[in-house]
Amino acid sequence: MCVFFYAVWCFQQVDWMGFALSFGSLPVLVSSYDFATPNKEIQWLGSVFTGIIFCVVVYRLTAILSSLLFKGYGKLSSAEKIEWNNRGFSTFHALFASFTSFYLLVLSDIFNKDSHEELVINRSSTFSNSVLGISIGYFLADLAMILWHFPALGGLEYVLHHGLSMFSIIQSLLCGQGQIYILMVLFSESTTPFVNLRWHLDIADLKSSKLYVWNGIALFFGWLIARIFLFMFFFIHMWTHFDEVKEIYPLGFYSLLVVPPVLAMMNLFWFWKIAKGLVKTISKAKHSI
Repeated sequence: MCVFFYAVWCFQQVDWMGFALSFGSLPVLVSSYDFATPNKEIQWLGSVFTGIIFCVVVYRLTAILSSLLFKGYGKLSSAEKIEWNNRGFSTFHALFASFTSFYLLVLSDIFNKDSHEELVINRSSTFSNSVLGISIGYFLADLAMILWHFPALGGLEYVLHHGLSMFSIIQSLLCGQGQIYILMVLFSESTTPFVNLRWHLDIADLKSSKLYVWNGIALFFGWLIARIFLFMFFFIHMWTHFDEVKEIYPLGFYSLLVVPPVLAMMNLFWFWKIAKGLVKTISKAKHSI
């Protein structure tokens, strides 16, 4: 939580390219129009706090339910139990983020081309702001655990991923711009449950099971759709709407040009590792038949 307040404070202190505005009674340089209001600030901070609370609750519930339903949980080492529980709230957030992003992008009319006169990059709602705030809470909680147990829960690539994600989401939340692109990236979290299930099956010594093989196949195609094809659509959408994208305040505009390509390269690297793992898994399964 403190990290979020610090990030807001940093935005308040620096005059990025002369675009200083008001965040409460202090200057914030994240938008070319007055988007933040006291009521919205309370809502945002409440959403962040809600995200952190959900992570803590799900972490504890994962430990309780696992000890009751999975006999092997008690045999895990302390470090393995921490990661097991950590992946529990990671899966919870992934399901939440992917379903809400899909609703906002596809089922609702917020970003429908003909539903509003406002530019698509300036569109947001109370619900979309809450989703972004809760996701910030998740990334704060998960990053705190990663750093506290570093590198047991993930190396520098996870720190970079979470840092870039929070940097982008905080900007979009504070200014209300570019939320359509943030939600597209959040939808890519739909692959996380498959990643976590793969780890759980591995640690439970079920790598030879059919579930492990089918989960690997689902992960491969899920990653291909949600993190490769979706990012291709992301860049095509940016290109075709570049006249609108240029209306985003300077720091947000340049972040949009830099952060997504970095995440896309990380996704390609992980996809290569997933593909190698799938080939290895299928090969072993064939030999065991």
